[in-house]
Amino acid sequence: MLSCAECGVYSCRMGELSKLPKNCPIQKHSELYDQASLIYQKSEGMLACNSARVESGGYNVWPRVREIMEFARMSGFSKLGLAFCVGLRQEARAVSQIFKENGFEVASVMCKTGARPKEELGLKEEEKVRPGQFEPMCNPVVQALLLNKEKTDLNVLLGLCVGHDSIFIKYSDAPITVLAVKDRVTGHNPLAAVYAGHYFQSRIKTNR
Repeated sequence: MLSCAECGVYSCRMGELSKLPKNCPIQKHSELYDQASLIYQKSEGMLACNSARVESGGYNVWPRVREIMEFARMSGFSKLGLAFCVGLRQEARAVSQIFKENGFEVASVMCKTGARPKEELGLKEEEKVRPGQFEPMCNPVVQALLLNKEKTDLNVLLGLCVGHDSIFIKYSDAPITVLAVKDRVTGHNPLAAVYAGHYFQSRIKTNR
């Protein structure tokens, strides 16, 4: 079982391969690292290299929205897709404007597109956020298909729900990056519940 999160040594970060723990995947699965090297050489190397350039070029200086634009420009991406949640529609308008002001084409599509009722998914009335009212389903499949049709170069996710983002990622033809994720409880700052776990203890414990 992979357990890098519990390592505590992280000698790979310093290139000290002689100090790797015995259960380190570098030692146990060296063939996968060779396989990855071939993939970088054949297809993904340009994106990985540009990502590293953005990391060094804007380290502790550029906010993520600029990092996305710098990465897109370095990669030759001129048409950006913006898949956003209706709850962040104001932010989506602002982000779209920022992208356009910096010379990008933007194709944007909202989660509720299609206005299809949640009942189509098999959801029961009592399972809705507001039982007794019409609630359109989030439609990440169509969001992805519409942006595929637009032939976007890079798709940017803004506030899609947990699970809906997974579906979008599955059906998107273009590479994907995330500007922000949804967390209604923390003002869309999910790590707040991690950093201040003692305050969120009752909210992050699941029923097993």
